[in-house]
Amino acid sequence: MKIALIGYGKMGKAIEEIALQRKHEIVLKIDINNAGDLTKENLSKADAAIEFTGPHSAFENVKKLLVSGIPVVCGSTGWLEHLDEIKKLCTEKSGAFLYASNFSIGINIFFELNKKLASLLSPHPEYKVSVEEIHHTQKKDAPSGTAITLAEQIMEQLSYKKNWVNNETDKPEELSIISKRIDPAPGTHSIKYASAIDDIEIIHTAHSRTGFAAGAVLAAEFIQDKKGIFSMKNVLGF
Repeated sequence: MKIALIGYGKMGKAIEEIALQRKHEIVLKIDINNAGDLTKENLSKADAAIEFTGPHSAFENVKKLLVSGIPVVCGSTGWLEHLDEIKKLCTEKSGAFLYASNFSIGINIFFELNKKLASLLSPHPEYKVSVEEIHHTQKKDAPSGTAITLAEQIMEQLSYKKNWVNNETDKPEELSIISKRIDPAPGTHSIKYASAIDDIEIIHTAHSRTGFAAGAVLAAEFIQDKKGIFSMKNVLGF
C-alpha cells in the first residue's frame, strides 16, 4: 500500500517505521516546512493518508484530503467541533474517513471496559467518578482526546452526569477530568470510582508511541478500498 503521511513529527516517524516494517511505501511526507506540497497531484500517488498534525491544521488537511478523493485516517485531536462537517463532506464526496482519539489496540479494549464498568455502576451514585490523564509536556491539547472519549462514554451510562470539566469539581452533574503534563509520558488514562466503602479503578498506561502507530497503520490498511465513515471498532471487529 502507498501511504501519504500528513504530519511528520514524532508520531509521523513512528507510523513510518511501522508502515515500512509491514512492507508499505511512504509516497508523501508533509510537515510545516513543505505544507505547499499537499496537492491533489501529489496525493494521487497514495492509496490512503494518515493525518497526525495539530488542532489548528487538522480540519483543513482532512477537508483537502477528502476533496482529493483520498481515504483518510485521522488521529489529530482538539478540532472535533468540526467533526460533523467532515462527516457530511465525506458522505457528499463518497469518500472514506476514519477518526480515532487513540489508535492503540489496548486503549480501544480499555474503552469497552470503561463502558461496561460505567454501566455496572450506574445504579450506584454513591461512587464518585473521575478521569485522570497524564501526557508529555509537548502535548498541545488538554484534556486529551482519549480522556474526552472516556468521559463521554461514562456520561452515556450515568444519566446524572451532564457535562465534563477540566478540573476538580464537587458538583454531582459534572464529571472531572484532571490533566497532568509530565515528561516523559506517552500517555496514562485512569478512571476512578471512589466511595466511603471502597474504590474501583481501571488504568491504561502506554509505554511508547508504537501501539498508536501500529493501530494507525492497521486503520489505513482497513480503509484503503472502502467508502464511508469508520472507527477503530470497525477495524478491530468489536
